[in-house]
Amino acid sequence: MQPRRISGRIWVYDTDGNFLQALDTIELTQLLPLFLNRAASTSCPTKLVDLGCGTGRNTLRLAQLAPPGTEVVGVDASLGMLEAARETIRKATTPGEGVSVPVLLDTFDLLQSPPAPPDCTLGATGVISTLVLEHIPVQQIFEGAAALLAPGGYLLVMNMHSDMGAISQAGFVDTATGTKIRPTSYSHTVDEVVDAAQKAGFTVGQMEGERVRERLVDENLAERLGKRAKKWVGITVWFGDSKPWICGFSRPDDREPL
Repeated sequence: MQPRRISGRIWVYDTDGNFLQALDTIELTQLLPLFLNRAASTSCPTKLVDLGCGTGRNTLRLAQLAPPGTEVVGVDASLGMLEAARETIRKATTPGEGVSVPVLLDTFDLLQSPPAPPDCTLGATGVISTLVLEHIPVQQIFEGAAALLAPGGYLLVMNMHSDMGAISQAGFVDTATGTKIRPTSYSHTVDEVVDAAQKAGFTVGQMEGERVRERLVDENLAERLGKRAKKWVGITVWFGDSKPWICGFSRPDDREPL
């Protein structure tokens, strides 16, 4: 399957005031260090993969937080997104930015079955996937992640919550034309996601005592997230899913689950 190209609208993903990205960033600030500690505890050399890396927003965060000796890889189905990610990394690799590990970027289409990941992703000790699941059939993202991970590796998934997905869908505004762009969007429930993870061989664990973290927008959070969040007050938008939601998953071996 050939890599897909996306138009010059790619930068809009990071500039159109998407409050889910803002919430995703807030939650990752707390969860990513915990996740990295777990990924580094495996017996394998640390390799971290950003699955569906887009413009490289969180690929860069992995590279900034990862200890020396870590491999960081970002993968996406879109050549345009990978070009944007490459530019994101390039701009950050200046003195004082704290990017001390190499970053590789490659194509990987999660819609291809069976999964055919690039060699550079294989044997990962940790995989993150943020705000990607809403664009992918639920089983395929876990099959794709399982193809990358070493036994005992960890997967962190963050996505739009189905409470939000039931009344909206993923989209962004092309600032050049004012056109609303709506890519394919799925409204996966937490139960559907957990079931798909288990079918793919993952154990659903806990991070900070939470099996699944969900975030409801209240007035205080809306102020932090920007004006587009205000109409979502009272709605669960993210689980590491927007809903808010985040799940931690591990591939089974003889270790304690995440």
